[in-house]
Amino acid sequence: MTDDETEMGVDFGDLEEDIENHDYPADTEELLDAYGDETVTFSEGEATFRELLEPMGDQSYESAEGVRTAVFNMVGDEAIGRKNYSDRTPPAPGEDRQDEDEDESGQEASRDQESF
Repeated sequence: MTDDETEMGVDFGDLEEDIENHDYPADTEELLDAYGDETVTFSEGEATFRELLEPMGDQSYESAEGVRTAVFNMVGDEAIGRKNYSDRTPPAPGEDRQDEDEDESGQEASRDQESF
């Protein structure tokens, strides 16, 4: 997955072109019948289009942008990748960042690194 193919941490793959070229308005059932088995990938995994859109119930979409927004709303934290990461600013005084005290294995992280 490259940054050119990714929007907000989500890679729609071939589905991007499919939903862009679909005739709107379209409802959830119509979109799922056409593209439900397509895979959407993100930094922490993947899901089918059906898994992401179906829980929202029967909706009507006026454009591809509306469909993309619905998907973004459903992927949540899985698309973020490393939570609370910023290479620009250190934690503010009193701020408790999730990945500050533990590394990915749950071990206490080294505090030898200096923040600027």
